[in-house]
Amino acid sequence: MVEMSMNRAIHAAIRRDLRRFTEALSTFPAGDRQRAEQLATAWANFEEQLTHHHEGEHDIAWPALESVGVSHELLLQMDAEHETMTTALNAAHTSIATLRTTATSEDAAFALAAMRELERVTVQHLEHEEAEIEAVYLEKKNSAELKAMGREFAKIGPSQGGTFFAWVTDGAGPEEMTAITSGIPKPVFTVITGIFGRHYRKTVAPVWRS
Repeated sequence: MVEMSMNRAIHAAIRRDLRRFTEALSTFPAGDRQRAEQLATAWANFEEQLTHHHEGEHDIAWPALESVGVSHELLLQMDAEHETMTTALNAAHTSIATLRTTATSEDAAFALAAMRELERVTVQHLEHEEAEIEAVYLEKKNSAELKAMGREFAKIGPSQGGTFFAWVTDGAGPEEMTAITSGIPKPVFTVITGIFGRHYRKTVAPVWRS
């Protein structure tokens, strides 16, 4: 089994959702307002997860990584790529909001084009970040700096945490599950996902089962 960081497991969840959106939009049934509403619900979760991930990287991960040797210049490049993604994210947000209102085939096509652009710039960034930083996460995982980083990321409420873990594990493979659950006692993980992940399982997960 290939070892991966929690960061890379989150990236896998981002890629999965982007694929789900492009597949759903490419087969969108014209006039299906219920499906448009479902996709808007899933989008709200995805947008929140991606935004939270990037804000957390800038505020928490980058300082920790710089302290263990990652260059400031590289981290500036990462932030610049985040800005490019934000532009594409905003365009996708607008297109999904429009589709939610109209449910037309034309607006589904616009949303698909926006989503494909978001997927393009996002995957480009994720590949760059993983090529440059994934090895650092693995090599320095037991350092005081990265352990402190992990504790900072863990400072979220149970509701937000439950939604995050339900989302990041939805469709995760064995390597991703190991990266996600390592360091979390099994009973704690079960409670977080079982109780506080209920909202995701009831409102978002079914969108991708339709």
